[in-house]
Amino acid sequence: MRPFLEKLPVIPDASWSWLDRRLDEGLPFEWHHHPEFELTLTMNSRGQRFIGDHVGEYGDGDLVLIGPNLPHTWASRERIDAARPHHALVMWFSREWVSDLSGRFAEFGAVAELAERAAAGLAFSADVAGRVRPRVRALFKAQPAERFLLLVRVLLMLGEDGAAQRLSQTAPPREDERDDRDDRERIDRVLLHIHTHYAAGIRNDRLAELAALSPSGLHRMFRKHARTSISDYVMRLRVGDACARLSGSGQAIGHIADAVGYNSLANFNRQFKALRGMTPRQYRAMFAEGRP
Repeated sequence: MRPFLEKLPVIPDASWSWLDRRLDEGLPFEWHHHPEFELTLTMNSRGQRFIGDHVGEYGDGDLVLIGPNLPHTWASRERIDAARPHHALVMWFSREWVSDLSGRFAEFGAVAELAERAAAGLAFSADVAGRVRPRVRALFKAQPAERFLLLVRVLLMLGEDGAAQRLSQTAPPREDERDDRDDRERIDRVLLHIHTHYAAGIRNDRLAELAALSPSGLHRMFRKHARTSISDYVMRLRVGDACARLSGSGQAIGHIADAVGYNSLANFNRQFKALRGMTPRQYRAMFAEGRP
């Protein structure tokens, strides 16, 4: 599977793009990025989402905003209603679109603030996502001018969500800090391999081979783009996967540790607590007791 720079659909007479995606077979793991912001509402589907170094569970009504060039994908597990397809409503808009909107109209400054917060991905609270959902569905059926106004209204509502959660611990550099396409393709090959194999083990010599760089060149490139080391990035992926399993299943903690790539339960417990501020058992107890 090759990483790719996704080419978005061009919509005639529109300043932004959208897609009504319905899949019977499920949302596939397609690790990709693009220079636009992406707002995605997922319905009738359960599975995992991968956004930067974040791994988390998603369900019906999941609503996320992803910043430019932040690698991401979804991988569905099941349909909630087996008679209906997995359904994703996807909206894309550029950084320039946000700048023009907020620069020309002071009333829309909150949209620019939301965009800055979304650089590392934002997952919106269930309450706000529920209130926004009918507006998102309505804009896909509206006429062009009304569709634009509905999108702006949705973004303004999302900007008021103080409970929105940052997803990735790292974010890509801004466009003017980035190197050429060859450099982007190198880091994409490395990230795809890490996201595909983090539970089975990551060898740095294999990553250097994929990047066509020396080991020292690989580490410099990775830290520049991911803003962290390879080992820390892999640790965050493993712990993120463990969080999804702890909150969404009754699997034994030792089994989860092994499934996400830890040979030592003690090491898993230590790294989990370092990132989450609590043990895996305490993290699971929060969900068992019905707390966020």
